[in-house]
Formats: sequence, C-alpha cells, structure tokens
Amino acid sequence: MDVASRFRLDGRTALVSGAGRGIGRACALALAEAGAEVLLLSRTPKEIDGVASEIISKGGKATAIACDVTDSQAVKKVFAGLASLDVLVNNAGSNLPEAFVEVSEEHLDRLLGLNVRAAFIVAQAAARTMLASPNRYGRAILNMSSQMGHVGAVNRSVYCLTKHALEGLTKAMALELAPHGIRVVSIAPTFVETPLTKPWLDTPDFGKWVRDRIPSGQVGQLEDVAAAVVFAASPAAALVTGSSLLVDGGWTAQ
Repeated sequence: MDVASRFRLDGRTALVSGAGRGIGRACALALAEAGAEVLLLSRTPKEIDGVASEIISKGGKATAIACDVTDSQAVKKVFAGLASLDVLVNNAGSNLPEAFVEVSEEHLDRLLGLNVRAAFIVAQAAARTMLASPNRYGRAILNMSSQMGHVGAVNRSVYCLTKHALEGLTKAMALELAPHGIRVVSIAPTFVETPLTKPWLDTPDFGKWVRDRIPSGQVGQLEDVAAAVVFAASPAAALVTGSSLLVDGGWTAQ
C-alpha cells in the first residue's frame, strides 16, 4: 500500500476563503504543495495576489479571486463561475474579545454575519458547485472552527457561539452530503501564533494563561493547522466526515 500517495491532492481544485494571511495563507500554501490547484478568496486583492505569486513561483497553480464573503451575491457569482471544485477550506472569520455584558449589538451582528451567515453561504455555494459536477470522488468541505467550538471561554461569548454553530452545521452538512461523496469536517485549532496573535501570546499574563491550559505546553503553529487541513482534504481521510479534527494540544481533553 502506497500510504504517502493518499496524502496527495494532485489534479484537484481547492478554494480557500480568507486566504491572504494567517491560517488561510498557510493552508493555501500547503494545499498547493500537496499538488492542488488553489483558488484564493479574500476581500483584499493585494494579499491574495502575493500568495498566488508565491505558489506559482514554486511551480504550483493558483488564482486570486477578490470577494467579500459577507456579500452573498458576490459569493454565489464566484462559485457559479467555477467549472468544478473538489475542496473548500471555509476559513474566513474573526473575533472581537470582550466581556459578555459589554457586547454591543453591532459586534454581535458582525461576528454572526461573518462567522456563521457568511460561512453558511460559502459552504452552500461550494456544495452546489460540487453537486453540479458528477462523477467526482473525494470532495471535501472543511469548516475552520476552533477549540472554542467545543468549550467556553471568558470574554469570548460571541466567538464561542459562532464556532459552536459551525460545529453543528458541519454535522448536519455531513449527513446530507455523504450520499453524494462529499465529506464535511471541521478543523478546530487552539490559539495559533500568527503575526496578529504573537504580540498577545508574548505578553506574560496572556501567554501564561494560554500555555497553562494546553497540556502539551505548545502554542499552535500555522503549519500544524495547515497539515491537518491537507490530511482532512486528502484521500487519507476518506472515512472522516461529520467530525471535528482538534488541533489543540489537548486543551479540550481536560
């Protein structure tokens, strides 16, 4: 048995939302390295143009597509224009940490609109495109969740709400799409070190609070999440659907 080949994505097309930076960028680069043609979706053209150039310079295939995922009509137009799609990394999302009693309706609506409504619309559009391309095998929709989709946390009430919703959506989608050969998996990282989170993680109090809650003692790295995404997208995960792949160093095991 050639196990290594089961982790390859040659000949497949993968779309990554929020692909311009952080986890989305890392996932796009890893998918391209695994052989996939990558479609990069973001509302910031300059960022995804840079990622596309990086992939192409290494011999891969990539296309940058400017699109705000909170614009439903724009999202539907993008997916309707795709000839085929094998993998979606439904990654675009955000967080606004604040005390529960101080959450404004504006912030509540913003996170629900991006983390839940937009994620639903993107996943639905991707599924429709996949269903319109019969006789394809090994298609997968990966929803970027969080360990906070499994537990609660102080000052993250809305974020936990949105990620718990995404976990429920993943299970329901998996049941409906399994007969059509489409797997649906959530990826649930712990705190991951990115250019945006590093200053927080480097502060003594917050950094200690995070590391004390990760049994492995290690903060997540971008490549940890990207590797999990490649696995979940690949034939190696052929029997994995409706579940959450926790990349959390043991946080949720406690």
